[in-house]
Amino acid sequence: MALYTHHLPQWKRDEVEEIKRRAKEYTLLSLVDVRGIPAAQLQAIRRDLHATAYVKMTRNTLITQAIRELGGDLMALEPLVTGQSALVFTNSNPFRLFKTLEKTKTKMAAKPGEIAPVDIVVEKGPTSFKPGPIVGELQQAGVPAAIEAGKVKIRETKTVVRKGQVISKKVADVLGKLNIKPMDVGLRLQAAFYESMVYRPEMLAIDEDAIRAQMVLAAQQAFNLSLNAAIPTRHTAPDLLAKAVREARSLAVEANIYERDVIELLLGKAQRESVALESIAGKK
Repeated sequence: MALYTHHLPQWKRDEVEEIKRRAKEYTLLSLVDVRGIPAAQLQAIRRDLHATAYVKMTRNTLITQAIRELGGDLMALEPLVTGQSALVFTNSNPFRLFKTLEKTKTKMAAKPGEIAPVDIVVEKGPTSFKPGPIVGELQQAGVPAAIEAGKVKIRETKTVVRKGQVISKKVADVLGKLNIKPMDVGLRLQAAFYESMVYRPEMLAIDEDAIRAQMVLAAQQAFNLSLNAAIPTRHTAPDLLAKAVREARSLAVEANIYERDVIELLLGKAQRESVALESIAGKK
């Protein structure tokens, strides 16, 4: 059900007006999911982002109301206001914001009922556990375990939860005891609104090293193509001139054209030919 301005209590109206004001002050507005972040960590994140971004914690209904009142292209964000959302305002761009938010994440233990963000794997090898109930607990969680040399050993590497599956209590307990922390806890970007466009996280999660390597390769290939096709640019002009000079000298030497720049090369050529001729004449 839509919220209407005259039905809002004053404190809610103030919240909506603040969101609208900040949306106009900053160049980028983003929705982030704060679900599962401990209060202390959330406060630390807000302090760390203070210099470059403003984090606004409020109710989803008030975020939706502000979006509706702002209208226009921003309405594309409305269906994305789900879960435990918050707002981040910044003058950065979506790619830099995504990278910044990724840095707020820390690894934490899994809780029963959470969704695995990746395949959760338990590696084979010895553990620090002594023989006891832990063997049964590991096996019940799908981890093959046995006792060797007085210690509990995991016999083979095992994927206990696939990405997107729910983590059971048995698995969560075993992961905790093995000190495996698969959960990324931090501000998770849901969507960013920038220059009338909505950017989803999958659009922003790029491998910078791979992109940089591709750009370097493309530049090298473009340079080689330009050089081989004799297309002068400000980057290839020096190499093209050097190539032209080399080819001109080679042509002058082959054609025995007497010029100041090639006279030494011609004398060297004559010397080599003289030695070769003497060698041939001496054999006869």
